Amino acid sequence: MIRKLTLALLGIAPMLALCSKSNVEKGNEDKPGDMGQAYDTTGLFFKSYNKLVMAGYQGWFAAEGDGSNRGWYHYQGQGGFYPGNTNVDFWPDITEYTKRYKSPFKFGDGSDAYLYSPFDEESVDLHFKWMKDYGIDGVHMQRFLGEVKATNASGKRHFNTVLSHALKAATKYRRAISVMYDLSGSQSSDMHYLLDDWRELQKLYGLNDNKKQPAYLYHNGKPLVTIWGVGFNDNRKYSIADVSKLVDSIKGKENKYSIMLGVPYYWRTLGSDTEKSSALHELIKKCDIVMPWAVGRYNSQQYNARNVYDDIQWCKSNKVDYIPLVFPGFSWANMHKDASLYYQIPRLKGDFLWQQIFGAKDAGAHSLYVAMFDEIDEGTAIFKTALEKNTPLNGNDGLKFGGIENDLTSDYYLWLTGQGANWFHGASGYTRAKPVRN
Repeated sequence: MIRKLTLALLGIAPMLALCSKSNVEKGNEDKPGDMGQAYDTTGLFFKSYNKLVMAGYQGWFAAEGDGSNRGWYHYQGQGGFYPGNTNVDFWPDITEYTKRYKSPFKFGDGSDAYLYSPFDEESVDLHFKWMKDYGIDGVHMQRFLGEVKATNASGKRHFNTVLSHALKAATKYRRAISVMYDLSGSQSSDMHYLLDDWRELQKLYGLNDNKKQPAYLYHNGKPLVTIWGVGFNDNRKYSIADVSKLVDSIKGKENKYSIMLGVPYYWRTLGSDTEKSSALHELIKKCDIVMPWAVGRYNSQQYNARNVYDDIQWCKSNKVDYIPLVFPGFSWANMHKDASLYYQIPRLKGDFLWQQIFGAKDAGAHSLYVAMFDEIDEGTAIFKTALEKNTPLNGNDGLKFGGIENDLTSDYYLWLTGQGANWFHGASGYTRAKPVRN
């Protein structure tokens, strides 16, 4: 998910911050204010975020001819989709998809390059099958407020269709699923659209119904919903106070829902990416989980797990659960037509991702948010993407596609994330050293 920042953090060039209170601290079940509406949780697959490793799921891509009538949405660059003009840095490995769409791109041998669309049920089903195959617990389904408000019929139709596919697949494969709203690009006057959409989803899909949606993720005894994008100092047109009112409205007098809040990485100290307002801390205390956005804040040399440890201590003191974020790397060249931005934060064959997984575990975290499952725009995807040597051509101006390191396999980051999930589930034998794949 695209989130603009204006800071040159930790010596890294300005970049987009992408797009979760598991009971990471034992004993928070009795958090003050948790008493509220009682739900029947019989038969639910996941009654807590505790010990889960979940990823964000964009689901925002569309292909020409997929029935969404959105063209090459999110694959295309400004003005169209053709060699030299695309927003994505990585290319999906489309080997296993049953529906494929011929793109305007070709490989070096002249053959056509194809893409997938999450508007197709088969594609989303395949992604959830991968989650099960590699042991990843599930995903938070992104809903961008600008896409799902009533004035954007095309966006709402797309995201509802993808969510419908995902809910079905989550039940089929017993993977956790929840809804995550991204406020990026919104204004104060837009907040009511989120409330309207959330209420509509209850009617359409019965997210509160343990029998209709046994895979929907609960936390602190209530269905979990995430609000992302509060407290950043990048001139957003809504305020901490706006989101605080939104949280109050969602929870209601009955405290009906658990809320995960997506905040800047330096939220605790009100540091370089954060508004200098203690109101952010007061808002966090009203929520169930805080999830700081780490993408773009460090590379492998700058990563410091002490920040995660100190965050956890604050959360323990304030009875708020904490989910650290990990990401495999970052690449942002094609969107900006700037070849220097390929592999801006290198993946290092998984060393960087495992460094963060170990750091989070060692600091005392009990669960993770992985950014992201399918984010190929900014090169944080963990799902199957083509090796660098197997990507199409991208025009004649020095642009290309990044890819998985050539001596790995297209599923490597799914596998490595699954190893992290095994560890968080309680498996032994994992250490600071990255696991070796047999």
